[in-house]
Amino acid sequence: MSSVPSPGHGSAASTPSKVAAATLTFWLIKIFCTTLGETGGDAVTMSMNLGYLIGTLLFAAIFLIAITAQIRAKRFHPSLYWTTIVATTTVGTTLADFADRSLGIGYAGGTLLLAALLATSLLLWYRTAGSVATESVVSARAEAFYWITIMFSQTLGTALGDWAADDAGLGYRGGMGLFGGLLVVVAACHFWTRLSKTALFWAAFILTRPLGAVVGDFLDKPLAQGGLSLSRYSASAVLLALIIACVFVFPQRAARQA
Repeated sequence: MSSVPSPGHGSAASTPSKVAAATLTFWLIKIFCTTLGETGGDAVTMSMNLGYLIGTLLFAAIFLIAITAQIRAKRFHPSLYWTTIVATTTVGTTLADFADRSLGIGYAGGTLLLAALLATSLLLWYRTAGSVATESVVSARAEAFYWITIMFSQTLGTALGDWAADDAGLGYRGGMGLFGGLLVVVAACHFWTRLSKTALFWAAFILTRPLGAVVGDFLDKPLAQGGLSLSRYSASAVLLALIIACVFVFPQRAARQA
């Protein structure tokens, strides 16, 4: 991958990025975040009866505040980084639900649209910076592309998870099996093939979102619909506590090129 110079700090190979390295802890926290995005988003739009549009506007405002602080930061701050990730998962949930249900384009339509937007974001990022690897995120421009790509991936994941569980008829358990199995395949490719680590990272990053979506729905949807009918507020609180514990207990480091 090409390295992207960072003004005043040498090359990306010698400069740590401002985003988290993809460790085992990273993926654990990411799944907690994506599940929280589903339960938290549904808590606001459904349990509070604010609706998808108001919920999207509310979480979009939080996301803009978080991403502004993240981009302005001079170095990697784990708590700020994961706050921004949670913000993308919640706004991704409400935005996907708004597009799929309120605008009436359906899960399949929403999935195709968001997949196209995600692919476009990655292509523009690569053509502009020469790399879409996380360790190359050492400038404000690269970080802007990073978060736009994540935003599209989180929204796509919500639509994809809903499509698999509902339209495809897999249900929540079937959806968990499907996306969990695909993540195992990606992990196996990472360890035992020479496929691009960057491509595999983004594949795993995208797949954790629909996994979190179906897990979140499994936790809080009614028993008659195949869920556990847990309180969205309680589930969200437990997931948030797990995220905070992981962030502060386990070592966090910025991505860096070898």
